[in-house]
Amino acid sequence: MDASEEPRKCPARGSCPVFLAMSSGTVRYTPSGVGPVPERNFREETWDANSQPQQDEGLSVGLSAIPVPWKNLGPSKGNRESSGDLVEASTSWEKAQGEEHPAPAPLDVSRLRSSSMEIREKGSEFLKEELYKAQKELKLKDEECERLCKVRAQLEQELEELTASLFEEAHKMVREANMKQATSEKQLKEAWGKVDTTLFAEFQAWRASPTLDKNCPFLERVYREDVGPCLDFTVQELSALVRTAVEDNTLTIEPVASQTLPAVKVPTVECNNTNTCALSGLARTCHHRIRLGDSDSHYYISPSSRARITAVCNFFTYIRYIQQGLVRQDAEPMFWEIMRLRKGMSLAKLGFFPQEA
Repeated sequence: MDASEEPRKCPARGSCPVFLAMSSGTVRYTPSGVGPVPERNFREETWDANSQPQQDEGLSVGLSAIPVPWKNLGPSKGNRESSGDLVEASTSWEKAQGEEHPAPAPLDVSRLRSSSMEIREKGSEFLKEELYKAQKELKLKDEECERLCKVRAQLEQELEELTASLFEEAHKMVREANMKQATSEKQLKEAWGKVDTTLFAEFQAWRASPTLDKNCPFLERVYREDVGPCLDFTVQELSALVRTAVEDNTLTIEPVASQTLPAVKVPTVECNNTNTCALSGLARTCHHRIRLGDSDSHYYISPSSRARITAVCNFFTYIRYIQQGLVRQDAEPMFWEIMRLRKGMSLAKLGFFPQEA
């Protein structure tokens, strides 16, 4: 082998701190996951600048998988300084590895147990509070339901009592109505028993052909028994004029005008005065006066005389309505209405009249 072909040795062989540290045994490299590396003597080997580092015998494969950059550190002052630098570098590397991958802290079991018990206690207290609230709400709802049930029962009882009272009142009203109807029918039968059948027959004959002729049997009886006596006043001449005006429907009754009203421009003849009745001749306070036909003469009359004249006028007004066909009823209601009007004439003739007259 030529001298030119002999492999070149490491130029820093005598001054390389890594070499010196490994030669003196100060630094030993043990890969991760591998046991302690057995000591062996480092021999000098030839080194080629162009060759790759070779794997040491007895080392694991993982060491060769880690590329290590080679850097020329320059000439070293001594083995001791180089060893110190290498130890410092190794320590710095281990510290950096410790900071990068901190060791997990051990678990505190007692603290975890106390935390778990505290969570359980708090959960238990929360559940108890919720349960208490739910029980309280249920109690309130039960009380409300009980109160509503009582109110419902009371309303039902009141409704039953009201219904019973209404039915009782209705039956009472029906019973009273039936009794009144029976009494009315009885009175009607009694009245029909007292009525002169001849008078009713005369009314039916007049109703068949109603007329104002006082010579017919029906009106002739009414004139003789009611109209004549009712209009028979003390002053006979004025009484005859009043009867004629009532039959002809030309009599006017008006209240006495107030003294504060303006005087009437039309000349009128005042017969008698307000303190004397023109028909009876008695000293009475007169609140009304009559006028016969188109005459301008006025006659002051007392309340009694006015009531008698009014009763006769009401009778003639009703029979005129029957004659004109304005009253459409059966014979019996008409007859009883005429009897009521005749009763009014009889009472007025006897001096019974309303106070407003």
